[in-house]
Amino acid sequence: MAGKQVAEFPPPRPALTRTPKNPIDKSTIVSIYPRAIVERKYTIEPGIFEIPPGRLDAPSLLVVGTSSWWTYTGENRPTIEVPVSSVQIADALIGDFCRGMLECDMVDARPGLIFVPGEVSLFELKTNEKIKEKLLEAAAKQKNWYMRLVKVADSLWARSNGNPLAIPDDARLAAEELNLKDKVWMQDYKTVELDKCFACGSLKNPLYPVCPTCKAIDPNHSLAKDIKFAGQ
Repeated sequence: MAGKQVAEFPPPRPALTRTPKNPIDKSTIVSIYPRAIVERKYTIEPGIFEIPPGRLDAPSLLVVGTSSWWTYTGENRPTIEVPVSSVQIADALIGDFCRGMLECDMVDARPGLIFVPGEVSLFELKTNEKIKEKLLEAAAKQKNWYMRLVKVADSLWARSNGNPLAIPDDARLAAEELNLKDKVWMQDYKTVELDKCFACGSLKNPLYPVCPTCKAIDPNHSLAKDIKFAGQ
């Protein structure tokens, strides 16, 4: 009886071979975000993109070309390659990274990343007025984003009773970039050892007498005697 046998493996799919890329299809990602970015897109080829750290006075560049993804049309049928233009790739890389960042609204507050169609050099960045204007706009939006992160960090510090683990790493970066290193939560969190609350066992900052979880007051803390409640 013809047909597949029990536990028979399906035939292997044909090897994927890319068609020649369009050498003209290039776009340049420009970053003034001061940290390296690695974006991995496992459904396209090429799919790994590394953007070096940059600053407004020294932007970093990543030139991207065409990528491709494939659609499987069935057994004994050809696998179809679907090219993706460099503009789509650059726009997706920036958008996917920024949308996952705390307090980024993609309008007025976002990391400093832009892209320019074509392959652009650092010299062109410094001499092209339109690109310079876009970079200054990106710098202003990045500063807005930093300010939002610092505001969130202030709130988290107060709500967590000074727990340094509550502060996002990007907020520390924002404080450094805004020259706000005197923020109390800018101390190295590794130097602060958390103690267990004697009442509930939750971790708490030993610098404060009140447990943020159960609100119990540590009677052995030096500041416990100074706490006064309403009506006292």
